[in-house]
Amino acid sequence: MFTFFNTLQLIGGLILAVGYLPQIIKIGKTKSVRDFSRIYLGGIFTGIVFMEAYAVYMFFWQHTAGAFLATNTISFVLSGIEFAMVMAYWNRPEKIKYKL
Repeated sequence: MFTFFNTLQLIGGLILAVGYLPQIIKIGKTKSVRDFSRIYLGGIFTGIVFMEAYAVYMFFWQHTAGAFLATNTISFVLSGIEFAMVMAYWNRPEKIKYKL
């Protein structure tokens, strides 16, 4: 049964998950990632991996937490994309903008 608190989790989880999209789009356009902390992003991604394992357990073995699994899976995919992009572009030389 979907309760008020399940709805809150679904809305909050979607807001958190979709929050990765603007940064992913910006990285894709600028290819600039030198101002990111790889340790921070790696830590966030690792935490989401652990939460995903818990969400899978709760959904398949306890038959609960469907909204948590759905929103956490979106966060897992998008944070993984962001972390992979930062790692891929990290050693890319920065473009120098010259003003005339």
